[in-house]
Amino acid sequence: MPKILKEIIRYIVVILLLVASIYFVFKDIDMQVFINTFIQARWEWCLLSVPVAILSHLVRAIRWRIFLKPIHNAQSTLNLFSAVMIGYVVNNVIPRGGEFVRPFVYARREKVSKTAVFATIVTERIIDVIFLLLMFAFAFFLSRDTISRAFPWLTSANITYLLIALVVCIVLLFLLLATNLFEFLIEKILKPIFPKKYDRIHSIWASFRKGFEILKTPSQYFSTFLYSAAIWILYALPMYLMFFAFDFQNYLHLGLADAGLLIVVSGVGTSIAPTPGAIGVYHWLIVSALIHLYPAITQEEALAYATLTHGVNLIIQVAVGSFFLLRENLRKLPTKEDFQ
Repeated sequence: MPKILKEIIRYIVVILLLVASIYFVFKDIDMQVFINTFIQARWEWCLLSVPVAILSHLVRAIRWRIFLKPIHNAQSTLNLFSAVMIGYVVNNVIPRGGEFVRPFVYARREKVSKTAVFATIVTERIIDVIFLLLMFAFAFFLSRDTISRAFPWLTSANITYLLIALVVCIVLLFLLLATNLFEFLIEKILKPIFPKKYDRIHSIWASFRKGFEILKTPSQYFSTFLYSAAIWILYALPMYLMFFAFDFQNYLHLGLADAGLLIVVSGVGTSIAPTPGAIGVYHWLIVSALIHLYPAITQEEALAYATLTHGVNLIIQVAVGSFFLLRENLRKLPTKEDFQ
């Protein structure tokens, strides 16, 4: 299939997801009630969440330093933070685009292998997914009755199967990335098929594999776990603070665990169906979760909450990320050739 056709299909799918999710969010909404609820929100709670949200991105940048250790002694936290925030800006325009721009920006500034740095992003995403699924399982067992009433298909058995699948995936990934198994498979399978291109493929893999070296360093597991836990707590904290911006918090008294559950729901959903800036999909997931988990919350309140939490985070990412875009003087997006 021609490259241009693939791109057209990809953008059509993204646009359809965006339109469909926005439609389902707004189809039963009383717009006047929604607007009034949004305007009457207590905005001081939004301001309180801003430094917490920025701190969460900073902690992500600091954790990234751990993944970079095997290939590069990252000294500048500012350079790490700059690349992270630029990645967010690009993700808000091109879904997943930031995952390529972030290593490109950092590798260019620090003069290290772009391929190896990109591999650390893959490592980071693997750890994020593992942590997200573990949080999902933890939230389920913590609020089993509430979740089961809202989503009857989410049974203990289904969660157990999910955890088993997670363990199997972790073991397989470890065998492939942290041992010589994948290199063995490349040699035995690709070398006979592509004898002329094998050396180039092997060279790219050798560079790429350096980004996974952290998986073979058990001494870093504990610090990685602590930073990962801190990141997700800091993600949940602004969601919790912004509960207080709405009247439903006066009688529901939602806690940090409830905010964590919303983070898990939105995280899983936007990973599966990404749209620019998670617009539409995020709103639909948060509204669906709130009205099913807490029936006392109206759809208009749920949408106002989703719009506010999403909007604040989007403004932070665009404002801070745009500053660093100017700093890095990024004139074009990286291509596949930049990582070879």
